[in-house]
Amino acid sequence: MPMGERSFEEFPMPILMTGEAQGLTAETYLHMFNLLALAMKAAPGFVLDTAHPLEGGGFRVVEVWRSKEDSDRFFATQVAPNLVPGVRPKRHTQALSSLLAG
Repeated sequence: MPMGERSFEEFPMPILMTGEAQGLTAETYLHMFNLLALAMKAAPGFVLDTAHPLEGGGFRVVEVWRSKEDSDRFFATQVAPNLVPGVRPKRHTQALSSLLAG
């Protein structure tokens, strides 16, 4: 292996978490984002968070975490207790093959 290259086996790969919440309004999303942003930035394993509105209503949240366990822990302890009644995001995770951050 050329100098400076690393194999996939050397480091655990992060995960991409995608959550879709139908019925979540922009106002409610922004409220939750403001409520959780500092805790998320300080959470073990957190890498990034972004979101966008869905056609037909709701929001899609996209996050990168160092592990699925880190993502699940944050969701269970911080997000789930603050969800508005009737909104339950559908969460999906995918192991990533690489991550390059600036």
